[in-house]
Order: sequence, then C-alpha cells, then structure tokens
Amino acid sequence: MLNKLFGRRYAKFDPAIDQLTSDDEKAIDQITADIRDYIGKSDTVSKINYHTRDAHAKGYCALKANFEILPKLPKEYAQGIYAKPARHEAVIRFSNGSSRVAADNKLGLSQGLAIKVFGVKGDKLLPDEPDSPNFDYNLINFPIFFCNTIQDYSYISRLFLQLNDYFAKGAKGQAKFAFDWVTQYGKKLPSKESLKTFRAFSKFKTIKPQNTLLYSFYSQGAVRHGDYMAKIRVAPTKASQAKIKRRDLDVNATNEAIRPLILQEIREHDYEFDVQIQLCRNLKDQPINDLTKEWDEKDAPFVTVAKLIIPCQDVPDDGNFDIMEHLSFTPFRCIEANRPIGNLQHARLRAYQTASTTRHRLNHKKRAEPTNLKEAFNKDFYNL
Repeated sequence: MLNKLFGRRYAKFDPAIDQLTSDDEKAIDQITADIRDYIGKSDTVSKINYHTRDAHAKGYCALKANFEILPKLPKEYAQGIYAKPARHEAVIRFSNGSSRVAADNKLGLSQGLAIKVFGVKGDKLLPDEPDSPNFDYNLINFPIFFCNTIQDYSYISRLFLQLNDYFAKGAKGQAKFAFDWVTQYGKKLPSKESLKTFRAFSKFKTIKPQNTLLYSFYSQGAVRHGDYMAKIRVAPTKASQAKIKRRDLDVNATNEAIRPLILQEIREHDYEFDVQIQLCRNLKDQPINDLTKEWDEKDAPFVTVAKLIIPCQDVPDDGNFDIMEHLSFTPFRCIEANRPIGNLQHARLRAYQTASTTRHRLNHKKRAEPTNLKEAFNKDFYNL
C-alpha cells in the first residue's frame, strides 16, 4: 500500500561502501602475484600451446551482437550508460568458468558471458586506458558468488586455480579441497564465514546441464547505478528460448559438447537476451558486500533496460578461436556511473588488468581495444 502511495524507495549510492584497508591492498598484491604466476604456466597446466586467462580459460565462441538501450525508462533506471536510448555494435564471449582448458566433463557447468559494447562515451576507469571507447560486462550463469572479501579471496583464488588437481584425485581430493577451504590450508579453525562461502561454492553443482543459450547470466556482485546500487542479469527472452532445438546437454557424450550446441543454433536463427537491472532497496535485504546472498526478486525485481541481440551468423567450428582469445574483457572498462562496487570488487580491477597484460605479452599479441566489429573480427588487428 505504501509503495502505491509514495512509490518505491531505493538505497542511494554511498562512496564509503568502497573503502579499503592496508591489509586489503596487501591481499590484492598477493592475488595479482598468484595470477601472474599461474598464467605463466597455464600452457603447461592445460597442455596447450598458448597462455590462458586465470579464470574462464576455455572459450566457447566469440559472436557478433548488438546492444540496444531502451527508450523511456523510469528515471531510477535511466542512469549512466542507460540514460539515453542508443544502439551499439557489440561482441560477446561465452566461456567455461574454470582456470583450465580441458574436456567439458572435466570443467563443471559454471559458464560466463562477457560483453563488449562499442562506442560508449565517457572516461573509463582502467588506469592505462581511460580513453577506451568500449564498455564491458563480465557475467556468470549463477546469481551468487563464492567469496565476500578481498582477504578471503587471497586464499580462495589459489584454491580455485588448483580445483582440477584436487578433484582429479576423487573423493579424497574433494575432501582435502573442502578442508583447505574452510581452514585456510590448515591455518585456522573453520569459521562461520568460511563455511558460508564453501556452501555457496557447493551450490554451483546445482547448475542444470543445458544449452548455454538457455542460461541467465549475472553480475558477480553489485554495481553503481548512477544515484543508486544494483545487480545485473542478462536473461534470454521467452521467444528466443522457444527457438532452441538442441536443449539438452550431455557433457559425457564428447569432449566438446557445449560449443557445438551454441554454434548450431546461432547458425540457424537470431537470439535475444534482456539486459536487466535489480535495484537495491535496502542494505539489510540486498547487501552489497555479501556476494553469497541472492537478492530476492519479490523485494527487488529485475527491470529490462536494454536488449542484447545476437543475429544469425556463420561461425567456424572453433567458435572464432583467435578472436575470443585475443579480446580482453574487464568489468572496470566502464564509466564511473556504472562501476562495480563493494570490497571484493576492488580486487577485480588489478586482477583483470594483470591477467590481460600477462596473457597478451606471453602470447606475443597486441593488447588493444577494437573500436567496432570489423576490427574485433580482424585477426591481424591483434598482431604486434
């Protein structure tokens, strides 16, 4: 009743929510050092002839797309990049969340959707490319994350990089993984927080095996939304879901089970996702720094603010491998009004920057931002 009389109230963005301690800064130093070390040996670890990302190492495909910001949005939603209607070229990358490149049945079903929107005006937050013309999204197919603080991520990220090694040893390896997680490699007694984050990680096992195009993808934490704070979801439209003929996924049928399902569909028809914003109404029910907690849609509904349109296109069987490996995506290639917020998010700025710089250097490729689809899909653009 009160909502009808006075309208919805939303929590205002407060810069104080982003304060870091000196211990946080030290933890970020350790995280970035671990990333550099891992990428340096990622070719050997995955038994391939190139260096990979430290997460989302296995790409499934890079696809041409369009990103359309809708007109006449309510003022609370028409913030930052969504303030005015516009249509942009975009490129997307579907990936597996693992740090390894291997057969699909060795990697789990955590998957990513990265989006690069071309031609977005405004200074970007990456220190080494403030003039970048692009705006990136980094999303996963699960509404929560498995860590809440920079301090915890400094050891959890190391565990994540070793995940495949643990699980390759069967039940004993999985038990050792759980022990190392909740005790910080045996250094501490299990705490309420370590048990909570491990339970959150365990929930990723509930992801349903299906065609990647049928998943919804979520921001890994909250973002600033102009005057407000929000989470992001990119969800397939019902009409697009109905088009999918190859719905079921059997990762044990073949080493490459996931990529063909995406490519066979997109070769036959276009596809569309709704880009949606979930505004924070109050910090108790929609906490910013508890990434293991899902925001209840009944209290904080998702509202569509843009469309991600993937036109029908001819894609090679490797999913445009050279393109998706040389592209760089980071959630901080954005404008101030739409940047990631919260304690853990700050680690992502240097983490993504370190990963991209290291990977491109070791692969002897140019780390540069294409300005449109023609450049993005020109293999020569990435040559030194």
